[in-house]
Amino acid sequence: MSQRSVISSSDAPPAVGPYSQGIKAGSFIFLAGQIPLVRDTGVFVEGGIKEQTTQVIANIKALLASQGLNLSDVVKATVFLADMNEFASMNEVYAQNFTGTPPARSTVQVARLPKDARVEIEVIAQVRS
Repeated sequence: MSQRSVISSSDAPPAVGPYSQGIKAGSFIFLAGQIPLVRDTGVFVEGGIKEQTTQVIANIKALLASQGLNLSDVVKATVFLADMNEFASMNEVYAQNFTGTPPARSTVQVARLPKDARVEIEVIAQVRS
C-alpha cells in the first residue's frame, strides 16, 4: 500500500475550497492548482498576466520548499489560461523560472478560473531519493 500524506505550507495561500494544497503519494508530490493569491493578503497580486504568473510560481515554490524540493524537481506542469492570447507573456515568465531541463507541460485555455484568475498552474514533482 502506498504512503499518502497531506502537504501544506503557511508560506503559500491556503486552499480556497475543500481540497489539500498538495498530496505526497509514494515518490511523487501532486500540488493543487495555484492561482495568483498573495499569502499575506488573500487577494490577487496587482498587475497583468506576467505578475499573476510570477505569483503563481512563487506559491508553487513555497509548497515545494516545504518538502525540500524546488522547480527542478517538477516533472509535469499543467497551465490553465483564461486567454490563450496571453500565452507568450505567461511563457516568458515560466521560462525564466523553469530553467535547465524543463518539465513536460500542457497549456490549455479554459472558460473561467477560480476567482477569475488569468492563470492557474498545477505541478507534479518527484521526491529526491
